[in-house]
Amino acid sequence: MTTTTTTTHVTDLYPTRGATEVATPRQDPVVWGSPDTPGPVSTGDLQALERDGFLAVDQLIGPDEVGEYRRELERLTTDPAIRADERSIVEPQSKEIRSVFEVHKISEVFAKLVRDERVVGRARQILGSDVYVHQSRINVKPGFGASGFYWHSDFETWHAEDGLPNMRTISVSIALTENYDTNGGLMIMPGSHKTFLGCAGATPKDNYKKSLQMQDAGTPSDEALTKMASEYGIRLFTGKAGSATWFDCNAMHGSGDNITPFPRSNVFIVFNSVENTAVEPFAALFNSVENTAVEPFAAPVRRPEFIGARDFTPVR
Repeated sequence: MTTTTTTTHVTDLYPTRGATEVATPRQDPVVWGSPDTPGPVSTGDLQALERDGFLAVDQLIGPDEVGEYRRELERLTTDPAIRADERSIVEPQSKEIRSVFEVHKISEVFAKLVRDERVVGRARQILGSDVYVHQSRINVKPGFGASGFYWHSDFETWHAEDGLPNMRTISVSIALTENYDTNGGLMIMPGSHKTFLGCAGATPKDNYKKSLQMQDAGTPSDEALTKMASEYGIRLFTGKAGSATWFDCNAMHGSGDNITPFPRSNVFIVFNSVENTAVEPFAALFNSVENTAVEPFAAPVRRPEFIGARDFTPVR
């Protein structure tokens, strides 16, 4: 039996990685669920998410749970087999593990967290559909020199390099250590999610290998960042271990280096709507062998599946 692959061309609502930087007004809702969609997020919080592009939760998980997840993080980051796995990203200077991707598949402990209704229930309510995990990882930011992440919109990369067509994706960062105002915490520009900033410059082949350590392609210009920061301001997130920040896929965000003695670690989960996949689901209705795929919008090849999932099984 011969397997055929055809490419479906869809309208690119958010052009990026061209010759010049281009700002495009958002074409999609922020909150996709209807106001009466049941879930753990209050109407007021949904309105705040729509307005600001983020939602802070003071305590998403309790102290005992934090301890369990921290022990699992420690186990994974000290396991030689995990270190040798391509899903582990190593800090360029210290050579210590910085991130471990696809952690919900590596660890049943973190898989349990993904399935927790306090987590996935919020994602379903916000996105108005069943969801799958587009990406998961644990981030380790030890003290005394761990590098930050430069300003960027996640959707710019997920659109350009993974092929996600629409802004129907939400991320949650759950703190496993205390987030101070000094140890390289998450910063977001409130309201920036309403404008898509298409970045200048072509995507190098295998760009992900470099970008997971230090972002280069897909980063905004200093002029654009200055304008956005002047218009929107910058919010720095602090909080106890167990707190969480939900933020829209197009929110402009970043974090600084951690030169304090205090580590900052978190688990990061990206939920995407099953109606916003990078592979068109209708192909299977016509031919179970045929796979109709949308190529990345602005990259030579797709990123590996452990970074941008091709398994769209809804979280249950």
